[in-house]
Amino acid sequence: MSNQLNAEQNRAVQHVTSPLLVLAGAGSGKTRVLTQKIAHLINQQLYDPSTIIAVTFTNKAAREMQSRVAELLDEVTAKSVHISTFHTLGLKLIRANTKLYERKRNFSIYDAGDSLSLIKDIMRRDYGDPGNLSEKVQWKISDWKQDMLTVDDVIRLQHNDPISTTAANVYSKYEEALTTFNAFDFDDLIFKPVVKLKTDAGYRHDQQVMIRHLLVDEYQDTNMCQFEFIKLLNGPHSNFTVVGDDDQSIYAWRGARPENLVQLQKDYPDLEVVKLEQNYRSTGNILTAANRLIANNPHVFEKNLWSQLGPGDPITLISSQDDEREAEQVVADLQHHMFQNRSQFSDYAILYRSNHQSRMFEQQLREKNIPYYLSGGLSFFAYSEIKDVMAYLRIVTNPDDDTALLRIINTPRRELGTNSVQKLVQFASEQRLRLIEALEHDDLEKAVPPRAYKRLIELRVWLSNMNMLVESDSPDTLFMKIISDLDYEGWLHDTQPDEESAMRKINNVNDLLAMIKRISANNITNTLSEIVSKLTLIDLLDRDDENNSNCVSLMTLHAAKGLEFPVVYLVGMEENILPHKNSIEDESIEEERRLAYVGLTRAQRKLNLSYALQRKRFGNAETCEPSRFIEELPEECIQRRGVNSDLEGEERIEHGNQQLAQLRSMLFSNS
Repeated sequence: MSNQLNAEQNRAVQHVTSPLLVLAGAGSGKTRVLTQKIAHLINQQLYDPSTIIAVTFTNKAAREMQSRVAELLDEVTAKSVHISTFHTLGLKLIRANTKLYERKRNFSIYDAGDSLSLIKDIMRRDYGDPGNLSEKVQWKISDWKQDMLTVDDVIRLQHNDPISTTAANVYSKYEEALTTFNAFDFDDLIFKPVVKLKTDAGYRHDQQVMIRHLLVDEYQDTNMCQFEFIKLLNGPHSNFTVVGDDDQSIYAWRGARPENLVQLQKDYPDLEVVKLEQNYRSTGNILTAANRLIANNPHVFEKNLWSQLGPGDPITLISSQDDEREAEQVVADLQHHMFQNRSQFSDYAILYRSNHQSRMFEQQLREKNIPYYLSGGLSFFAYSEIKDVMAYLRIVTNPDDDTALLRIINTPRRELGTNSVQKLVQFASEQRLRLIEALEHDDLEKAVPPRAYKRLIELRVWLSNMNMLVESDSPDTLFMKIISDLDYEGWLHDTQPDEESAMRKINNVNDLLAMIKRISANNITNTLSEIVSKLTLIDLLDRDDENNSNCVSLMTLHAAKGLEFPVVYLVGMEENILPHKNSIEDESIEEERRLAYVGLTRAQRKLNLSYALQRKRFGNAETCEPSRFIEELPEECIQRRGVNSDLEGEERIEHGNQQLAQLRSMLFSNS
């Protein structure tokens, strides 16, 4: 993209006299507008940088914005601007005054696994074995928090289904337990500040006077709670710039409300609207197809993407006899294109609707020795050794965290049997104590076997010593002391099947230590408790951030949002896949069309679509129907290959022979 802003980008940057909505089409330079506006507010409008707040949805997006701002401003000024995710901003408000939120400063942040464990414990006492019901209750409570419903609000509601009735009962006890354990769940990081801002006028005023301009990225993905968060922070002394695209709203399943864009006009009559329609990413044929597809959705804001990059290659539509052949043809076409263009593996992405579709493509890529990166794989923080060490860090900084204590109570082994641990938990429950309090209770000796009591007292003394060292030792020093005291490396060597597995886990623990050192070095005032909170947010917000440098990318359409690739294969373009069967049954085709639109607009130079005429399900071959979205694409932009090819007989054979010859040449050149 040119260093110069186009006319509409410049208009968005210069506008400061009223709230602004920037409708930014795919690839239209929205991040550039946001960062240039921050620089404009500081350099031309003379805003104090500490009064500017920019929020987005992932740490990766926040880092990108911070990096670009640093290129436009000096280092000190750039760091004074608060650029973060919604959740990190909420965490900042909570940490500024934890007493207002009924917590001590060393609170824990529970991820989904911790929350589910707590809900299961609550339900086990009241309902016996909760089974899958606990997960449904967890989703319901999360939905209520995203809709800004407190326990009191939920109690007042009429519940017409058993899950909601059960969840309402659990919600109250769940909130009490979080307070007792000095913890917040992930939703709380926005929900609690919103409730406080809404109900406490003095607190709301104090926060609003510190903000002069608020900038929000990906506004179409905000849920009701995030929408209210922005409104409450935007006081009479501040303005805002929100950037969004209703055509790229694909997260309704997690509460996103594209109608929040429309609601802005109702809430702010003086709202200025600027459309960014020039696309700097894709060629004309790709944009023509994307525009034609999304035009089938109803729109409040009309826009039409265009590009100066020329028409480019036609879109290739690959039809295959079955799903196995689809994977073969896509990978063969990828190799053919790579050979012709001397491109890198990282130039290619294979996108699909659901994770299970990756299997056959993985198999083909492995057989052809093509390196690939599978997005959505196991998170670094999901490895057992990392969960163990994180639990130790949580319990030494927050002794009230029962979930962390249960994780580490017998890891490494302390010769505590399951029966002894259950008796400890039962004793704590009967006495209405937290586990750490139960360890200090005089009657514990009567509740557990003598050998277990001895081990529990040893653990209590060790934890007490660690709790004291939190105040005096540096975070990395305390980390290494914990690992040393536990002989955790020795335990990994003893419990892993081979030396290679043990070393892989030890290296992961060392990587976690390196993270702590980096965070500590960036801000030496960070306490271990604050570092643990940051690591938890990295886990929850960055699970797919790290990509390998030269690999074909395999990912879902949801995971691909915000990314771009020179060559894209959008596979499985069939009814019941894209659009998904559930959306057809629910008559929610519009979001599926937006999902397909996101897939199309990931491509920079070459877009390929594919579908199969048959697909195996549960061992049986089923006939497939091409996606309705294919029919909505302009024929003049499409070139058909495969079973339904535009090539005539001899031309098709010649095309196949060319591919084969090029692949043979590539094979011999690599041998």
